Amino acid sequence: MPVYQLIPEAVFPPVELAEEGGLLAVGGDLRPERLLLAYSMGIFPWFNDPDPILWWSPDPRFILEFDALHVSRSLAKLLRSERFSVTFDQAFVEVLAACGDVRRQAEGTWITPAMACAYERLHELGYAHSVEVWLDGQLAGGLYGVCLGRCFFGESMFHRATNASKVALVALVERLKARDFELLDCQMPSDHLRSLGGREIARDEFLRRLRRGGVMPSTHPLPGDFA
Repeated sequence: MPVYQLIPEAVFPPVELAEEGGLLAVGGDLRPERLLLAYSMGIFPWFNDPDPILWWSPDPRFILEFDALHVSRSLAKLLRSERFSVTFDQAFVEVLAACGDVRRQAEGTWITPAMACAYERLHELGYAHSVEVWLDGQLAGGLYGVCLGRCFFGESMFHRATNASKVALVALVERLKARDFELLDCQMPSDHLRSLGGREIARDEFLRRLRRGGVMPSTHPLPGDFA
């Protein structure tokens, strides 16, 4: 099945046309309208510079159920110690840059300058959010993602101190659970997230969960109540 070449208008083909690995479309741009439509349809961008933009909708999809979050005894002890402090949306640009730096050093990054600018714009519009973890006044870890309706689409995380990214994830889950969110999307599976309770669900189920969480296909979906 050929990969769909995007046209200038903010449209995507049905996600059922994605290849077996999840690749759905190529090209297009990172305007807010296209990005928001993508997320609302269960699609996300993932590519390496200087490759063209690639758009994905994998089946199955990897998510983290709030009640399934695995907090080890050592992590629970760390949380009780209050060694770290946590904030929300206080250093979005710094978290975004740190996620890009960590991935660039490890395996090359898809958080290109254009991608960073696109998510900074989504943050300005109230759709993208960050969790910051601080140690002695310094940014020690964090994560960021996109929030639509009652669904949070996790994008990337980083740590500069041991377990700091796990602290960020626990804080995020607690906030989403308190606000009666439907799910936390993790996009692609990883051993790290699986060890924390992540699991795969069929794409059809994922899309049903998005609709249940108030996310309908749109270039201007409702931002989530993350604040």
